Amino acid sequence: MFDNWILPSVLPVGAVLFDLLFLLMAISIEAYCFNSRLKFDKKTSIFYAISINLFSSVIGWIVFFMLEPILPLNLKSELINFVFFNSFKSPNTQTLIILTAFIIFFGTFIVKLFLLRLFSLSLNEDFGKKSEDPPSVERQKWRYMSRSKLISNNLVSTMLIANSLSYSAITLVLLIRMK
Repeated sequence: MFDNWILPSVLPVGAVLFDLLFLLMAISIEAYCFNSRLKFDKKTSIFYAISINLFSSVIGWIVFFMLEPILPLNLKSELINFVFFNSFKSPNTQTLIILTAFIIFFGTFIVKLFLLRLFSLSLNEDFGKKSEDPPSVERQKWRYMSRSKLISNNLVSTMLIANSLSYSAITLVLLIRMK
């Protein structure tokens, strides 16, 4: 799998600039969602949005560059044609792109949710501290389980809303670009 790795001789500057635009859009939309739904302050919301979007973007590019060498020749040709000329040669490619878009959406949703949970657990100030007067063990377990369940559902719904809004905005920009 790694024996076909070569450095590209042409850099698609337009694709890189659009990726930066999409990152900025996603960061601002998701930070607003974190601020309004999770009640984080603005600085924390922006930090989480920047962190999860940059990490998920890097993971996405790594997956893309690992899958690109094993694509069939006709799909490589369509991909290059779309990146450089913003058009498709084959009409069958559009259905494949729609399927790929759904896979990418849910893949990034899962990655972003995992990263948000990881960052929120690792940056929590109360995480790892012991209280001076601990309640009974069974009561403490029940509180922890109910609290983690509530936080988990709130994180999932917030991340789904934030990811949906950012992907909707990105899709709108792509539709405007196509015209």
